[in-house]
Amino acid sequence: MTHPYALVLIFDRKAGTLPPEAIDIARAMVKGARPVILSEGEAVEIPCGKPGTGAATPATIRAALAPHQVDALLVKQRGRRKAVLIADMDSTIVADETLDQLAALIGCGDAVKRITDATMNGALDFAAALTERVALLRGHPAALLEDVWKTTQINEGAQTLVKTMRAHNARTALVSGGFTFFTSRVAEACGFDEHYGNVLGIEDGTLTGRLAAPILGPDSKKAHLTRLLAERGAQNSAALATGDGANDLPMLHHAGFGIAFHGKPKLRAEVSLQVNFTTLRSLLFAQGYRAEDFVE
Repeated sequence: MTHPYALVLIFDRKAGTLPPEAIDIARAMVKGARPVILSEGEAVEIPCGKPGTGAATPATIRAALAPHQVDALLVKQRGRRKAVLIADMDSTIVADETLDQLAALIGCGDAVKRITDATMNGALDFAAALTERVALLRGHPAALLEDVWKTTQINEGAQTLVKTMRAHNARTALVSGGFTFFTSRVAEACGFDEHYGNVLGIEDGTLTGRLAAPILGPDSKKAHLTRLLAERGAQNSAALATGDGANDLPMLHHAGFGIAFHGKPKLRAEVSLQVNFTTLRSLLFAQGYRAEDFVE
């Protein structure tokens, strides 16, 4: 293969068009070939060689393009289209943290959000922090879950990502440290094949402050990815995993494409593939899909 890698550049189409100067900077940094348009004014890929000693790194490329708010993903050309998609839910497929939204309705929003923020940055043990936050919900009506769902916003590009990958025979799973009450609804809205999450304890229409099943945490997410790959008879390289928090790191490290989507600082420090400015459409461009290939 003449150019075994591609540098994919994406710009937020709602903010304008991909700046030509950003393309020129990126092409010079990777000594790349003529850019290939994936979406006019939104995304291009620059075929390039394998990074060698002294070559620009993904971090230096991102830093150079940050003033232009352009996302840059350096990917291998071989096997770009993935057979498995596994995605986090809160702050990835949906815009907010559903547990934080629920806590805000109950009146303990600030306390829960502080714990959530620390957990997503890797400062607290996930299981212990989740148990502590769920305990604060005790005695409140389960009907509040419906109120949260009514205000939950699915992120731009989520449905397109899932539908496009399914149309190309990928298996798709939503795997969340959040709750099955929400994963079931988000999975249906986006078209995921399957979904997994934590089960809130509810008795007589009231939240018990406990979980009704073992905790789904970082290791469980990786385990689901391993199972999905085994069921497809595929290697790790055939998977795309995405998420925003420290609890997503095991599955992101395990996948061929582990993409931090608007990730927390710990994730950005450890994951080379990052989408920091644009939408979930970028995960399709990273795989070499053109906009005309998208299933809306």
